[in-house]
Amino acid sequence: MEINLTSYCQIKNGKIIHNGEVYYEDKENDFQKFIKNVYQFTKMDYRKFYKMDPLCKLSLMSSSILIDNLKEELNPNTALVLTNKSACLDVDLKHQKSIEGGFARPADFVYTLPNISLGEISIKYKLRSENSFFIFETFNPEFLINYSQSLIETQKAEAVLAGWVEITENEYNALLFLVEKKKGITLTKENLLNLI
Repeated sequence: MEINLTSYCQIKNGKIIHNGEVYYEDKENDFQKFIKNVYQFTKMDYRKFYKMDPLCKLSLMSSSILIDNLKEELNPNTALVLTNKSACLDVDLKHQKSIEGGFARPADFVYTLPNISLGEISIKYKLRSENSFFIFETFNPEFLINYSQSLIETQKAEAVLAGWVEITENEYNALLFLVEKKKGITLTKENLLNLI
């Protein structure tokens, strides 16, 4: 069974790369302004976007660019497997500062925890599939390859949307890729490391 990477999207340093081509570029250094510009550029109409924490915005935007530009409709039995280093530490640190400032903001916790990203992607694309968010010290291509292949080979999913979505303040890097039983880029550690 041939399982390959068939599409990918990376968002990093004010630039979005979709399948090797520059999709969008912005010199904005502030992540919140940058991601709002991307949202407007894509003409996405998803009102909950403005309530989301930065991790959720980055996850939803990178997955949307990848999925909305597929040649075929996404299989609803597509599993989601995301990873990062910091979980939702970015929001936790902001919340701690607000506590220290004497005013805790409950709104900080409307969208927190890494699995909220998975939920929003699933809701937007009507996915009823397995989903998991794992925390690793660094990008772990071997794990993503093995886990994706296992899900497809055991028929728990027809495809897997996998990747790394990390954000701390204004430093961010998202690399999401679609793994399917189709021709595409050979799914190897070296190929994934070249993309990140």
